[in-house]
Amino acid sequence: MSLVIRILPAFALSTIALFSFTPTAKAQLEHSRTVENPPLLDVIRQAQPRSILKGVPAPAIETALNLNVTYTNGKIWNPAEQRYDAVKLRSYQGKGVNPDTPYVSPTISIFPGETIQMTLNNKLPPDPTCSTKIENVNTPHCFNGTNLHTHGLWVNPAGNGDNVLISINPGVSFQYEYKVPSDHPAGTFWYHTHRHGSTALQVASGMAGALIIRGTRFPTQTANGDIDTLLTSTEAQPFTERLLVMQQIQYACRDARGKIKTNPDGSYRCDPGDVGGVEGYDQFGPGSWPDSGRYTSINGQVLPVFKGAKTGQIERWRVIHGGVRDTVNLRFRKLKEGSRSSARLTAAQHDAYVKENCTGPALPQYLIAADGLTTKAVIKTDVTVYQPAYRWDTLMVFPQSGVYCVVDDAAPASASVEQTAPSRQLLGFVRVDQGRPVPGDITRYLTSELVSASRLNMPGQIQGKVESDLRDGLKLTKFVPHADIKDNEVTGTQEMTFNIDVNQSPTQFQVNGKPYDPGRIDRVLKLGGVDEWTLKSDFVSHPFHIHINPFQIVKILDPNGKDVSAADAVDSMDTTDGIPDPQYRALKGVWKDTIWVKNLVPPGSPPGQYTVVVRTRYQRYIGDFVLHCHILDHEDQGMMQNVRIALPDGAGNASLSHH
Repeated sequence: MSLVIRILPAFALSTIALFSFTPTAKAQLEHSRTVENPPLLDVIRQAQPRSILKGVPAPAIETALNLNVTYTNGKIWNPAEQRYDAVKLRSYQGKGVNPDTPYVSPTISIFPGETIQMTLNNKLPPDPTCSTKIENVNTPHCFNGTNLHTHGLWVNPAGNGDNVLISINPGVSFQYEYKVPSDHPAGTFWYHTHRHGSTALQVASGMAGALIIRGTRFPTQTANGDIDTLLTSTEAQPFTERLLVMQQIQYACRDARGKIKTNPDGSYRCDPGDVGGVEGYDQFGPGSWPDSGRYTSINGQVLPVFKGAKTGQIERWRVIHGGVRDTVNLRFRKLKEGSRSSARLTAAQHDAYVKENCTGPALPQYLIAADGLTTKAVIKTDVTVYQPAYRWDTLMVFPQSGVYCVVDDAAPASASVEQTAPSRQLLGFVRVDQGRPVPGDITRYLTSELVSASRLNMPGQIQGKVESDLRDGLKLTKFVPHADIKDNEVTGTQEMTFNIDVNQSPTQFQVNGKPYDPGRIDRVLKLGGVDEWTLKSDFVSHPFHIHINPFQIVKILDPNGKDVSAADAVDSMDTTDGIPDPQYRALKGVWKDTIWVKNLVPPGSPPGQYTVVVRTRYQRYIGDFVLHCHILDHEDQGMMQNVRIALPDGAGNASLSHH
């Protein structure tokens, strides 16, 4: 027997009366768009045993999903013009998609041990470049061909698994089958298109969505559990949840000659009657995102308001950077009383507005998971750096009622691929009602609330350990999904260097001096092996991502050899307004699947190359997959390698007879 289950979002937003805000702020918020969690994709699964709700791991059951890839007509709010721009974009469509926000893909929510049967139906128009051999595979092409990548999942990369080396051409349907193991970490993951040649164009159209694995496993004396079991609502503390998919939909309108329409300042222009789209790689490249004047959207909304927050309420923010290339430096500041409206701000005017009006002290953020994987201890910060493909799970506590600015803050030039210091951008507002009082020390308050939750939610035999860890610097050691990789485990080494060779014509995007070749296996690695990888970049900075197996950060060295990944490290090689780059602090020992590989300056200038050292285990799965730069127009143009995990040959090497 099968049962159709639609799971309601974990956090339903409510309408709360405005009573303490200035008339300007009140009017602004009353007319703003409200951000809601993305809708859940309809799930057809066997009836769930009631025991799952009691914390017993889910059995291996099948979950059937359908996504259509199609052109979708819609609209995106343009704050500078105070109107919606009409757009026609490639998108994922399935049952339950919100027609008001059709470019944020529906959320997939499952348990460990489930098998996702995802049927992808390509309903885009025919595209001859998908089936015709082209001279250079690293020239963007096949804009209407597609496939699917479950970013961060530890699943089979071959066949019907997480296979990104296939092309699902227009008119073709294909069923992926992701067998998520019962010991898979719970966490925040995501999915997106990954067809080499059109990945950036399709993701920049909104073809990306959240994939949440819900944790039901309690820690025991001999095994770690899922952080979800601690963050289970109690009578006193609801642990509400927000799911944010940040996107950078860089739509443009074109004239009769096909040229992008622009305003006098160079930003993109769409006139009434125009329909914007993402139809060419002239919409990507150095400076293209800030120059476009487009806005980072959150769950399909531009400059939205988050409602339903209360003082003293602990919120879990699951935040996904689903954009193509631009860095987001997320910070929260209280909006000052009497502030002017943010309506009609152009993107270029945001910096001045934020400096003038978002003047409260930076609110602390408490990071509990990186790229879906629970950290050993809470990382306290006042700004969280999101590179393309990053995810952070953050606990937020708002100490005062009122309005808070959600800001993409300024950062050092090297923190972004643009190699220029980005200006501040307003992303939205949080409206906070009066709830429970919060003392001045938010960390102490958070600790007390988590300890109380532990006493109510944790089994008796492990409760004392969890509580003592929380009191000892908010440690989360009983919820970490992977054991540390020790020195004596390492069986080999790998080196990887990104580069953009601007002396080639056309410019070459390279890994280890070579552009991508689909017929070449660049690395053959042995199942059961453990490698230490050294990652570098010869030209600007790039986010490194490898499929299937996550990695643990060992150290990150600045150009002078200083380790900037320690808990108290300061990376002061490059600053903005005298503020160091915060993105590497406290990453030592953290597990991730994407990491920024930094270079301060191009070759020929003073030394600026960072060295990122990580370790990874090759477990359970054999097959071919890829590593690449997650600035997706770089990947499409050749900054990618093929990786093969092969069986051991019995003589200490990888088997050469894999195929």
